[in-house]
Amino acid sequence: MTWSKRLVKFGTVVASIVCLGILWECSQRGWVLHAASFQGPNPQQTENNLIAEFRHVEVASLSDALEQLTGKRMYMTHHMQPIFTTRFAGFARTVLLKKDEGNSDPAVLNGMLTAIDEGSTDSVYVMVVEDGADIAGMGGLMGTAMAARNYAGAVIDGGVRDVAYLRKIGFPVYATGIVPSTSVHHYRFAGAQIPVTCDGVPVNAGDIVAADSDGVVVVPRDHAREVLALAQQMDYKEHSMYAVIEQTKSIVEAVKKFGRL
Repeated sequence: MTWSKRLVKFGTVVASIVCLGILWECSQRGWVLHAASFQGPNPQQTENNLIAEFRHVEVASLSDALEQLTGKRMYMTHHMQPIFTTRFAGFARTVLLKKDEGNSDPAVLNGMLTAIDEGSTDSVYVMVVEDGADIAGMGGLMGTAMAARNYAGAVIDGGVRDVAYLRKIGFPVYATGIVPSTSVHHYRFAGAQIPVTCDGVPVNAGDIVAADSDGVVVVPRDHAREVLALAQQMDYKEHSMYAVIEQTKSIVEAVKKFGRL
């Protein structure tokens, strides 16, 4: 055996002894090495990071990116307005209410409340109230429950009430109107975590809902990564253009340089 081979063999033996020594020390101290420690990133952590990135992107850029990639309009109309200036992003928890005038069943809306209690951090409550422009789909009690569970916000295709209290606790809500009415005795719970159409936009449970001063956009979960990447590029170009426009006093030159409008 050559000296080089002897040295390699000696090094292997030493490494094995060191590893055995570490394992013995761990056992003496009561330490346990779990296989999970060597696994990939935590899926929940990955989801949280995704939402955190969406919160830093302009809704207008997300809307443009969606249109370029999918050819679809995924933004809600001008009727969907915030009760105060806000920005949020999260995963959709969908709820549908259907008209049921004069019902007296005390449990007819229980599913709506259960749906709230099943949400958590980064949830966005997306409620569709059938023909509900003048019906409050939610108010202060539901908003308090969502805030306590760390929801990102709520989007209601219908009305909202108790606005002063919701503003006081700082819970962000977008709705198509502010009204004092109630859904009790007028509506029934028709399903949760089901596909809905909210202010003209299809929303599935788990889709990403993003909102800021420009409005609300829905990003299908399957397209989240590619839409985010393109929207981030658009944001970078647009934010870079402000300084160029100020310096050159020409929007034509800025658009020519960055190709963004």
